[in-house]
Parts: sequence; structure tokens; C-alpha cells
Amino acid sequence: MPENSTRQAQAATAATVVVILLCIAFVDRPVATASHALLARPAWAVWLTYIADLPDPAAVLGLGVAGLAWLAGWRPGRWGRVLLCACLATLAASTAKDVLKAAAGRPWPEPYIPGAPSWIGTGTFAFFPFHGGRGFASFPSGHTTVISAPCAALWRSAGRFAPALILPPAAVVVGLLGADYHFLSDCIAGAALGTACALAVNGLAHRP
Repeated sequence: MPENSTRQAQAATAATVVVILLCIAFVDRPVATASHALLARPAWAVWLTYIADLPDPAAVLGLGVAGLAWLAGWRPGRWGRVLLCACLATLAASTAKDVLKAAAGRPWPEPYIPGAPSWIGTGTFAFFPFHGGRGFASFPSGHTTVISAPCAALWRSAGRFAPALILPPAAVVVGLLGADYHFLSDCIAGAALGTACALAVNGLAHRP
């Protein structure tokens, strides 16, 4: 990676960490409290989160079809490689978010899991690293991670259509916050993780 690119990546990583810490300190609790009190999980917000259910099965299907096509003699061209990168980035992100969720051990904003602590239910706002259990899996947002990975992987090749790739992750984040499924810092961390997975896969695929 060129020196300028390395510095940019380091600066972006540092800025992301700072924003996440600021959200944890000042933004997460008031946003979750307001969402719970004012919106009460509207149907439109829940429906927006369903967008993030599409990338995982699409990635598995895409790789399966590509494997069969390879056996039949197909070799990927430019766009074939781009789509394969998007599939691999999605599956890498899906695995990475599970590992980080277990490591962070953060309770959810709402009391979704019976008996588990939460911000709205018990006033619990903390991290319990490596605690384990579904009640401690809020950070990072898996929905945001999985929808961000393929969009970031496609960005480089999308040309003038690239800005449209912001819309799916943005819609999912709006849905997650509107339904009070996640804290804002969860979503930012998920977007960063999905993007990092996409950059890693693209970087390996385009090595000279």
C-alpha cells in the first residue's frame, strides 16, 4: 500500500475510533431513550432493517454459482472479480462481526432477551468483554456490518453510481435506530468493520 494510502487509512481509523467513543459517551443513551419514548418501534423502521437480511444468502448463492461456472470453464472478467469480491467481503464481515460481538459483550438498548440487562430495561450501559450470550451482542451492529461490506466492495467499480451505494447502509441504520435495535456507536462500528473487510478483500484481489 502506498505511503499516502497508509496514512489516510490510519487517519480514517483514528477518526472512526474517536467518533465511536464520543457517541458512547454523549450520544448513545439519549438517542436510544428518545427512540424508545417517541417512536416505539414503528413498522417502517423494522422493515428497513430487513434489507440487511439479503447480502448473506446472496453471497452464498453467488459463490456457489461461480464455483459451478468455474467447473464449466468460466473465468471471471473484471465485473466477475468485482462481484466475487463483494461476496467474499460479505461472508468475511459476517464472521468478523460475530467475533467482535463476543469480544465486546455489550448489552442491547432494549430488553430483547429475557433476564438480560439493557439500557431501557435495567439502566445498564457498559461493556462486559467476553461475557458471552445473546444478551451481550449489541456491538458492533451485525446488520450494518453485513450491508456495508458488499456496498464498500462495489464502490471502487461503480463509477458515477457509487454514491447510490450509500443508500442501503443508511436505510438500515435509520431502521435500526428508529426501532431502537442498536446504539448509534454500534452502527458506526458496524459500518467501519464492513468497509474494512471489503478493503481487505479488494486489496488481496488486486495485488500485483
